[in-house]
Amino acid sequence: MAAPMWRRLSQGRWSAAQGRREAQSGAQGFLAAQKFRGLFKEFFPERGTRVELTELFAAGGPPQTVYCGFDPTADSLHAGHLLPLLGLFHFQRAGHNAIALVGGATARLGDPSGRQREREALGAERVRANAQALSRSLRALAERHERLFADGRAWGRFTVLDNAAWHEPRRLVDFLAAEGGHFRMGTLLSRQSVQSRLRSPEGMSLAEFCYQVLQAYDFCHLFRHHGCRVQLGGADQLGNMVSGYEFVRRVTGEDVFGITVPLVTSTAGAKLGKSVGNAVWLNRERTSPFELYQFFVRQQDDCVERYLKLFTFLPLPEIDHIMQLHAKEPEKRGAQKRLAAEVTKLVHGQEGLDSAKRCTHVLYHSSIDALEVMSDEELKELFKEASFSELVLDPGTSVLDTCRKAKAIPDGPRGYRMITEGGVSINHRPVTNPECILVVGQHILKNGLSLLKIGKRNFYIIKWLQL
Repeated sequence: MAAPMWRRLSQGRWSAAQGRREAQSGAQGFLAAQKFRGLFKEFFPERGTRVELTELFAAGGPPQTVYCGFDPTADSLHAGHLLPLLGLFHFQRAGHNAIALVGGATARLGDPSGRQREREALGAERVRANAQALSRSLRALAERHERLFADGRAWGRFTVLDNAAWHEPRRLVDFLAAEGGHFRMGTLLSRQSVQSRLRSPEGMSLAEFCYQVLQAYDFCHLFRHHGCRVQLGGADQLGNMVSGYEFVRRVTGEDVFGITVPLVTSTAGAKLGKSVGNAVWLNRERTSPFELYQFFVRQQDDCVERYLKLFTFLPLPEIDHIMQLHAKEPEKRGAQKRLAAEVTKLVHGQEGLDSAKRCTHVLYHSSIDALEVMSDEELKELFKEASFSELVLDPGTSVLDTCRKAKAIPDGPRGYRMITEGGVSINHRPVTNPECILVVGQHILKNGLSLLKIGKRNFYIIKWLQL
């Protein structure tokens, strides 16, 4: 069977007017809209099928089902997962059904795509716990998407599945006997991800080599049981997606398709993910809403318009307006703040966005109003390296007593001088009198907390008991 052709969606220059015309035109409307936003990079196959991909998504046609896989190599999703997840959401918003597939089985083998060496092996219990955590996160994200970003249209379903459900009960010999004959070794060996690893000093393990086989079977299983005809994935998943396409064609004789989304990279060009140590996690326990918000606020001017199109559901005319305002006053970083707000609201909800803004005002604008409504959790997230103390407020407690009980200053004359010389502040207000008695409402905020700062960078959080 001749290998079909991929269609690279990013070829050629597209004017805004041309992109909007295609985005609003009949059969190609939905796919063209995502093409113009930059979210869809490649189609597979471009031709040679009985039904073209654009026909499946023609206006007024029946709902289609699309899936994307997420391997639970950690207990949290990260920013690199956002684009494929947003791709699923865009399908759902257009009335189609989306499946987020957690790789509770495939994660035990390790995906070799884009890697120079084999992943660290994960035990079955660790993978199972990670898979459960990812499933919860995906459902929570889908719930926030439906609750906070509804647009009045009838949406499709969003379902979370785990491929361990069909891989784990099956014996290896039974699987190979039933499915192994449909895979051609020459084709599997020709994949770029396989070739690069085979040429490397470390080589490639059998477990890694079989990853593409199990992922291909996933596509077939979802086609048979859920009518899924489209797989969505990052650009580095192209080889695995081709294996799935070829397997489904051999087994069923039916046409299926693949769509890739671009990889999100850092300013240095590295893929955002935990493997390279630069992950921005989507779980609050790993990356706080404030840190996620600031990650997007810090994005450079030359990429913020592209990121608004990729990471938000904002209409293109609204993005154009945001960028026009940004061009007039780029120092205000209005476009970056809107980008950060939209992403943080999706990931952490309105409460998380409010928390991120409070933390921003406290850290960068020394806002007392924001500080006194912060929770213990927010303060610990904002000042991760800070010491946290719980103290009883005795009558006559002074600034000096507080600093010593929090172990913020050394005993003796040196600690005393640190206060008198202006090296200490409480709740962003300098204090220079060591004997000053603490005042509720000034040194102790109405949330029962005090933020003590020694020097420029050393923070101490004090929670007062029995106020």
